[in-house]
Amino acid sequence: MEIHQLTPFLSVSPQISAADVGLAAAKGFKSIICNRPEHESQDQPDMAEIRAAAERHGLAWHYQPVISGQITDADVEQFQTLMNQLQGPVLAFCRTGTRCCTLWALSEAHHLDADAILTAASQAGYDLSAQRDRLQARSGQASQGAMKAPERRHEVLIIGGGAAGQSVAGSLLQRDPDIDIAIIEPRQEHYYQPGWTLVGGGVFERRETVRPMSDVMPHQVKWYQAAAHAFEPELRRVILEDGEPIGYRILVVAPGLTLDWDAIPGLRETLGRNGVTSNYLFDLAPYTWELVQSTRKGKALFTQPPMPIKCAGAPQKAMYLACDHWLRESRLSDIEVEFCTAGAALFGVADYVPALMQYVERYGIELNFQHNLIAVDGNSRTARFRVTDAEGNSQEVEKSFDMLHVCPPQRAPSFISESPLADEAGWIALNPETLQHSRYGDIFGLGDAGNTPNAKTAAAVRKQAPVVAENVLRALKGEAPRAIYDGYGSCPLTVERGKIVLAEFGYGGKLLPSFPEWIVDGKQASRFSWLLKEKMLPWIYWNAMLKGHEWMAKPEILHHSPTEQEAQEACNFADKK
Repeated sequence: MEIHQLTPFLSVSPQISAADVGLAAAKGFKSIICNRPEHESQDQPDMAEIRAAAERHGLAWHYQPVISGQITDADVEQFQTLMNQLQGPVLAFCRTGTRCCTLWALSEAHHLDADAILTAASQAGYDLSAQRDRLQARSGQASQGAMKAPERRHEVLIIGGGAAGQSVAGSLLQRDPDIDIAIIEPRQEHYYQPGWTLVGGGVFERRETVRPMSDVMPHQVKWYQAAAHAFEPELRRVILEDGEPIGYRILVVAPGLTLDWDAIPGLRETLGRNGVTSNYLFDLAPYTWELVQSTRKGKALFTQPPMPIKCAGAPQKAMYLACDHWLRESRLSDIEVEFCTAGAALFGVADYVPALMQYVERYGIELNFQHNLIAVDGNSRTARFRVTDAEGNSQEVEKSFDMLHVCPPQRAPSFISESPLADEAGWIALNPETLQHSRYGDIFGLGDAGNTPNAKTAAAVRKQAPVVAENVLRALKGEAPRAIYDGYGSCPLTVERGKIVLAEFGYGGKLLPSFPEWIVDGKQASRFSWLLKEKMLPWIYWNAMLKGHEWMAKPEILHHSPTEQEAQEACNFADKK
């Protein structure tokens, strides 16, 4: 738990969990203020659980949601009123603590000097220098002649400190160690998400898949530990959650995507209990393994929503590893396993389907195509699906379950989909080869939030990052982008413990194997691929990919920029789908 004291009466914190409330009580806090709206991001804990924990520990609970980047005078007055009413010490939290700190600063401006407020905030770890004018205005000080904090600007500004953002930063620094880079990222942890499948399969420990963000953030990079709120591409700047603008020469947008748990009624309320789990969440992957070990008979459902989703093979991976365990424990004959996918095929690239079907038959899995999960009732352990036939007719069917592994619907983050950067579907509009924005030449993007028709995997990011780095440096020199991305993505399908079908493909489903067939035939399950997934890829991720070492990922450089026709041809297969 990270606590920053502003005054003896008030401390602020990034997002807390229900477990943190007990620690807060032990430290002597009497009241908690939540300044973060519910469901603001996919990794946000359940607010009802935090409130219940506060009530159990005798702490007063107050919910004052403030929209990121839109702190109004009314918000400030409401916060000041709360502070005058509450028994202290008080702990206020939001996503990073920045909004809480800003609310305090503005509420104190009527009787404290702006410099004193900014110094106190800085000592607590928050840079509010961009609020100087507003602080002086609220204090009634004459702003004429006062020194205005200059807008902070960087050569390259990156949105997102996940796999994509860190990899681009690493590739840029390998090419130019002196380049001025800043990363906007609110999280304090960095996750190796491809490892969560193996956590859910009992192979990895959860702690192996997470490190402090400060450990992976390059020391040369300026880290804004805040959330991006809005884009002003015409002014070449991004607005942070506290309203501060950050300028750039080149912007790289890599925020990841949002897991839309609320798109399925009843799902969020039952996650982590009643046999409902998902390897798509760091906190739930261990529960998947717990369920696999405890399930001895009954029905196990594994679901997959409509595309696009990240790691499209992940729902199957969870299923195959579970079936392999049940088979080894001689339980599989007592468990009905169903794969319910909204799609019309087992896998999007036909070359890999025969190998997967061997395991479907081996485990006795019932395949239910065009079954889209639309509701879950955890208490009765039932799931409702919309089933569509070949003629397009649909009906709803209900299935009972003893274990339910859910892959949630996925979309671009709201601050992307509602921005000028988005296409009609809400994703970042990118050239599929150069990864340059379709309308803004000084903006590039990569990773899960882009609209490029490739598999949304960490392996895709590994190939995209060098392309973006190369083209960003060219753009800084006023040159046209020349590095191209071929749509490479990889999905190591864990069909049993010790064997993997290594699917590697690019745009149009073209097979793009990394190794000669005599080393590994990706269309067959192999132990070499398992060794690659379990032992080699995690090491490569932490020690090479994030640091810009482009092993087997050097970008192809064209002698001319791709034409609009060439870019369109790279996406033709998406139109055919």
